[in-house]
Amino acid sequence: MRANLTLTIVSFAVVALTHSVIAQPPQETIRAAVAKGLTIVQKGAAGSMAQKKCFTCHHQAMPVLAMTTAKERGFEIDEPELQKQLKFTAEFLAKNKENYKQGKGTGGQADTAGYALLTLSAGGWKADDTTEAVVSYLLQRDKQREFWKSTSNRPPSEASAYTTTYLALAALKNYGAEKKWDDIDARKRKARVWLVQNQPKDTEDRVFHLRALKLLESADKYLLAASEELIKKQRKDGGWSQLDKLESDAYATGSVLVALHQAGDLPVKDEAYQRGLEFLLKTQQADGSWHIKTRSNPFQTYFESGFPHGKDQWISSAGTSWATMALALACDP
Repeated sequence: MRANLTLTIVSFAVVALTHSVIAQPPQETIRAAVAKGLTIVQKGAAGSMAQKKCFTCHHQAMPVLAMTTAKERGFEIDEPELQKQLKFTAEFLAKNKENYKQGKGTGGQADTAGYALLTLSAGGWKADDTTEAVVSYLLQRDKQREFWKSTSNRPPSEASAYTTTYLALAALKNYGAEKKWDDIDARKRKARVWLVQNQPKDTEDRVFHLRALKLLESADKYLLAASEELIKKQRKDGGWSQLDKLESDAYATGSVLVALHQAGDLPVKDEAYQRGLEFLLKTQQADGSWHIKTRSNPFQTYFESGFPHGKDQWISSAGTSWATMALALACDP
């Protein structure tokens, strides 16, 4: 116990020595930006649900995470819309329950299953027969591997094995029944080895590498190293980019800040976090959104959800959700 305590103290001492604390923007400015972000992601989520029968990470999962994060910080959200999104997600999984039981899954495979259960968990959805079926599927999926593999190529949110692995691990933690604990522990042990032995290659990898390490209660030295690697990638403009060759954007910046705070224990008053907030505040558009250019090759029929930015709206919805979360976390509870 003394050794672990000493390591924790040393870890935080290193972070404190490396990063200074600076004054943050006025709370009124941040809260106004959060309110505008919430309005636009809730509108997009409702519009998507009205036209699509399937669950999506960009119009269900991410907006729900933004709504519940903001709600925890005292923001007023559209509660009826939140409940509709949770019910829609649960019904989508229930319609495919037999496929999950049989290990077949649905389109998007572990990414879809993981994001859907993360959505339900954020909204406080209780475990039921459907969530049990999805957990059973995730335990069968990639059982010969140390990790869960993404089957899509829709960067950044559906292309990284680190993202998929985190989503699967979170689902097992949130909804794994006691009778499955032995199988779950076995998958966690294998994933822990993989996370420690492999090196993330881009921002999405690094974000979910850190989040997965935290979820598995990894040693402080690994959490510190993963956090420092993310901080080193911050740009002069205060933001982060998805890839080194790209410009900073709200998706990368928001997801990094949320990960650093929630999984890396970085204080929101830290200089790196504050610089990130400044980037988000100066790049938010008048309608409350952030525009991020898509890198995915389209394969689904395009439709308008009510969220702006045309064919870039799906990644922009996800990015706006991440940015809104990062800003909400900087607000006093």
